[in-house]
Amino acid sequence: MRPLERAAFATSALWFALRDRFIPPDSILSEVDIREGSWVLDYGCGTGSFTFPVAERVGPRGKVYAADVNPLALRRVQRAARRKGLGNIVVIETDCATGLPSETVDVVVLYDTYHDLGNPASVLEDLHRVLKPEGILSFSDHHMREEDILREIAGTGRFLLREKGRRTFAFLKAR
Repeated sequence: MRPLERAAFATSALWFALRDRFIPPDSILSEVDIREGSWVLDYGCGTGSFTFPVAERVGPRGKVYAADVNPLALRRVQRAARRKGLGNIVVIETDCATGLPSETVDVVVLYDTYHDLGNPASVLEDLHRVLKPEGILSFSDHHMREEDILREIAGTGRFLLREKGRRTFAFLKAR
């Protein structure tokens, strides 16, 4: 990776650390029902702001797939997972499809990523595919207005709005 790309990553990692101080990830995750033993996909995991609290919530019987396009972010997540003793995190380098088996994930966490996706329709198609029939897509993107979120996510026919929380939207997988 080029020095400029490394500098950009370092800057974004610093930004995420500051964001997490003012809006702790646990306060956002409290809006989604993640239980012990759940399998969760953190799509666009970045440096792991949500990955690690989710891994603690699901415990050793659960699994967290941390997916991101940036290999630097994924290496950071892997190192931190080892340091924290979290063996339930699996990283996936992707800019679209996860490669996960169909209907294996209980919850998808898609936070502050959607606005940056190169092919959002294909990503939503894959997220729908990997979610279990009763699965939840927990969505938040502060770069988007509520009406755009509802149009983009529920408007596909793949997801139905279950509820709007203070910071997140919970969408059910449509059949």
